[in-house]
Amino acid sequence: MYREEWSAEKNFEVFGKCANPNWHGHNYNLFVTVKGEITHATGYLIDLKELKAIINEYVIEKLDHKNINKDVDFMAGKMASTELLCIEIFNQLKGPIEAYEGVFLHSVKLYETENNSAEYFGG
Repeated sequence: MYREEWSAEKNFEVFGKCANPNWHGHNYNLFVTVKGEITHATGYLIDLKELKAIINEYVIEKLDHKNINKDVDFMAGKMASTELLCIEIFNQLKGPIEAYEGVFLHSVKLYETENNSAEYFGG
């Protein structure tokens, strides 16, 4: 969390210990919730193997062990806050998940730490 156009003092005032021009990392926990009508023949809404494949392709492979500020295409030009990252992950997943008939992306919840998370329901 660092804005180059601000002084080091202003960055520290706004972002606290996260104000680091050389970046910092987190181990996030991601929760994806889908909604819709359950198919009675299978007993589920979407095969969890397929949901996992979507999440891996559109989110995990793009984010895992990457510098969000430099290496992640869908975060280009955006501040890498948990809130904005949560919104952009939602945007990445919405189309592929909703390509399945009757399946809707309900929310994305992203934990930065056990005490800090953001949840996005679309908008």
